[in-house]
Amino acid sequence: MSEKNRKNGSEKAMGNYLYRASAADFKKIPGSPIAYWVSAMVLNLFETNKKLEDISKPRQGATTSDNNRFLRLWHEVKSDIVGMKIGSLDDAQQSEYKWFPYNKGGGFRRWYGNQYFVINYENDGEEIKAFHDELNKTRPGGRLKNQQFYFKPCVSWSKVSSGTFATRFFPGGFIFDVAGSAVFFGDEATCLFYNGLLNTSFVRYILGALSPTLNFESEHLCKIPVLSDNKLTTDLALEVISKLTRDSKCDWESYETSWDFISLPLLQTDHRQTSLKATYQKLRTHWREISLQMKRLEEENNRIFIDAYGLQDELTSEVPLKEITLTCNPHYRYSGNKSEEELEALLLADTMREFISYAVGCMFGRYALDKPGLILANQGETMDDYYKKLQTPRIDTNEHEEKEKDIRVNSCPLVVQNLFPADDDNVIPMLDGDWFTDDITERFFKFLRVTFGEEHYEENLRFIEEALGKDIRKFFLKDFYTDHVKRYKKRPIYWLFSSPKGSFNALIYMHRYRPDTVSVVLNDYLREFRTKLNAHKDHLEAVSISGSASQGEKTKALKEIEKLKKMIEEMEDYERDVLFPLATEQVEIDLDDGVKVNYNKFGKALKKIPGLSGK
Repeated sequence: MSEKNRKNGSEKAMGNYLYRASAADFKKIPGSPIAYWVSAMVLNLFETNKKLEDISKPRQGATTSDNNRFLRLWHEVKSDIVGMKIGSLDDAQQSEYKWFPYNKGGGFRRWYGNQYFVINYENDGEEIKAFHDELNKTRPGGRLKNQQFYFKPCVSWSKVSSGTFATRFFPGGFIFDVAGSAVFFGDEATCLFYNGLLNTSFVRYILGALSPTLNFESEHLCKIPVLSDNKLTTDLALEVISKLTRDSKCDWESYETSWDFISLPLLQTDHRQTSLKATYQKLRTHWREISLQMKRLEEENNRIFIDAYGLQDELTSEVPLKEITLTCNPHYRYSGNKSEEELEALLLADTMREFISYAVGCMFGRYALDKPGLILANQGETMDDYYKKLQTPRIDTNEHEEKEKDIRVNSCPLVVQNLFPADDDNVIPMLDGDWFTDDITERFFKFLRVTFGEEHYEENLRFIEEALGKDIRKFFLKDFYTDHVKRYKKRPIYWLFSSPKGSFNALIYMHRYRPDTVSVVLNDYLREFRTKLNAHKDHLEAVSISGSASQGEKTKALKEIEKLKKMIEEMEDYERDVLFPLATEQVEIDLDDGVKVNYNKFGKALKKIPGLSGK
């Protein structure tokens, strides 16, 4: 390089282009990164405006040093000891709650969401503070940094990202993590405004200059140029940002993995039609409209700030549909270069899985058709608690059958109180055949009839099975539990008792678990199922030697007998080696210990889950 170039700047060639930039210009950007592509207009913004840190400095929160000990996914613990919407440290300290919402970053999502975790902050974080004090005697441990900001509303982002930078609004009530770094502005309206700014294409452009890696540290956000107050821009932006946040919040709470989940969109009156297919089509139209509305609003938000910064000639307000971070938007939800037809098939299948998952929740009493939100979600709750929460009397099975006969079932049935009650003993068999009246497939058939009526029942069932690509019984046997484990991030709330080759399967709900639950599985289901199989085997043996049976019938019977013998032998071994010894132990669980600890207390009795089962 010539002496002149060394003195006045630098050169960089890329392809057929030659870029020239002054070393002095690099110094205008905080940290002096080699962002040779930044325009003079943007450089001027760094020079002439306040930085975000002049308004409010981004901060890092807690580090536990042992997440397995101090963090849980919210659905693992008892809901009545989780302190939601706590307004301050003093309120948290004076409360009797043990667990509090914890912002831990998460995947790419804008505006609102990624609310999964809770942290043990009982008695002002007494246990975690003691752990840190002990740990620091031997090596540097975690710290509860910036406690004065705990439980205050904020704008937050994920420290490490695999893609585009995104921020989310968090209302008051959260403790925040290092991976869920945050910036605080004192009130929700100001938080919303800066959430809008930080989600713009302008900020992503600036961060490209400040942070060439995918790590978005507090120091990078500190240096973002912030314009002086402009009332017209602020009011206009706030109107748009409020709509974006509201729609994102509504989307987040439409799925049962949200602690604010109320009811399934498919069952809400706004979308209900005469059949499940028509209902889904109306709901899908709504989702498409919401996604496109979000796209328009995000582009309007970009335009407002691009105009305010005077960068109309340099930046575009356009937002790709795949970056509209609504779960109901298949372009965002599913990665890869998929066709519209593939995306629609995936979304339909997942919506039917969500319908089935909600049905199972109603079977166990976690949800109820008669009342929105969680019903049974605390350790050891009983059916008496269930009926008390629903404020309806307990009705026995025979009364239910008589009541159903008296109901005029039409294409849009009314929800009748207690028409679909929770399972009494918290054990639901999941078998290849209708061996029990409370088998999960049989109960789902009833759920479908109750929710969408008898008139279109066959059509509705066919619609579900076509979406799933298999019949319902096969789905429950082959796919349901895998789907459930994935949905609940390898911390399932329904546990599957399963013999080694899967001949016997029974689900329980961990929040209703009692020390005698294993005995119920053993005596009322495994042994009863084996008795039925033996009776069926005896019948087939009679067929195999019957003079009136054809040779084909005899051959088929003999083949089935061999299959039954293997199933019976499998269950005898499962009882002797696993289930009976476990039943005699009367195992106790504590939901505060989390699924990982409690699930493994049952060893080989439960379905093995990679990453969860074992040490």
